[in-house]
Amino acid sequence: MSNWINPLINALKVPDLRRKLLITTLLIIIYRIAAHIPAGGVDLPSLKNLFAGNQFLGLLDIFSGGTLANFSVISLGLNPYINASIIMQLLTMVFPTLEALSKEGEYGKQKITQYTRYLTVPLAILQSIGMYTLLKNQGVINQTNLISILTIVVTMCAGTLFVMWIGELITEYGIGNGISILIFAGIVAQAPVSLYQTASVVDQQQLLNLLMFAGLGILVTAAVVFINEGRRQIAVNYARRFVGGREVGGASTYLPLRVNQAGVIPIIFAVSLVLIPSFGGQYLSGVSQPQLNLIGRWLITNFAVTGIWYNLSYFLLIIAFTYFYTAVVFNPTKIADEIKKGGAFIPGIRPGAATASYLNYVLSRITLAGAVFLGAIAVLPTMASSFTGISTLALGGTGLLIVVSVVMDTVKQFESKLIERNYEGFLR
Repeated sequence: MSNWINPLINALKVPDLRRKLLITTLLIIIYRIAAHIPAGGVDLPSLKNLFAGNQFLGLLDIFSGGTLANFSVISLGLNPYINASIIMQLLTMVFPTLEALSKEGEYGKQKITQYTRYLTVPLAILQSIGMYTLLKNQGVINQTNLISILTIVVTMCAGTLFVMWIGELITEYGIGNGISILIFAGIVAQAPVSLYQTASVVDQQQLLNLLMFAGLGILVTAAVVFINEGRRQIAVNYARRFVGGREVGGASTYLPLRVNQAGVIPIIFAVSLVLIPSFGGQYLSGVSQPQLNLIGRWLITNFAVTGIWYNLSYFLLIIAFTYFYTAVVFNPTKIADEIKKGGAFIPGIRPGAATASYLNYVLSRITLAGAVFLGAIAVLPTMASSFTGISTLALGGTGLLIVVSVVMDTVKQFESKLIERNYEGFLR
């Protein structure tokens, strides 16, 4: 235990790291306070009853950190920003101009981030209108005049931009990725509620099922750590050269390829998309036209959280987004060029195009293993909840995946900052 307590104690002694930790903590507190500031024009008791009896809305509420059930000023959360990020990454793969911009280093990254912010605004408007329509059809919102509608839409959009700003502040001035940290904070904040609900409904006959569910959660956590730390090390040798009459080079090293290059991003992307059919079904089920109403009921029935179509779509989306994001963050051609320029080579593989082809061959296979694993443990707890009858913990797999992955990524950034600080002191 001292292996992870001692670095934290040492970090608190370093002014820069202590400041980053305090800023991150303060911004998370502000985010959680905002999550409990209700927006106007909503019957809160009716809203809580609606979320308690609707599995889809309950799922959406957990990933918003409980902001939807309270209909807080940040009830949309980061969903519009996440969707905007997905769209921008897809557009980057399609349009050569954006692809060239993404390769321009820090300047290109800042421009794409700026475009993502711009795209977040119309998406937030559309989602806020959709949420208003859904709640109005359910009888939770009674205001129908234009001023009230504009007030609710503007409030929800402003809340999304506020949360996005907090996430960017954490990324710039705090520790870890701000967007992931806020999603992590929202899930963790809902954990005590889920545990209390589980304790209140579980009887002695279900105690064994609860223990089995808890054991499965421990196995999932251990498996996530194992896969995230998994590496395929590819040997890289440096050619011997004579410089000034001396022989240099000839050293050997390894190129580590992670089994899960994409981290937690595929899960966040998949969750944001797999909820769309149920959300659309909730809206269509409230319209007066029989055909649309029938489609809405079909979507609600077949894309329920415990339904086969929901879990199959969730599984396939995770695999697709794992490959997609891995292709974005890891370019075998670029890595092969850098190896060639450094006078290095992979034993048995020709430098250049052959090296890029080999790296792509290896990466595609280890990514498949990581993607299938992520998809499997994402849907496994939901299947287990159907088997055990404990529905209040049905989100254990997705929640654990995000929580464990975010914690591990944040700890690594934390350790890198600490090591960087130690090296700076050594160089001085």
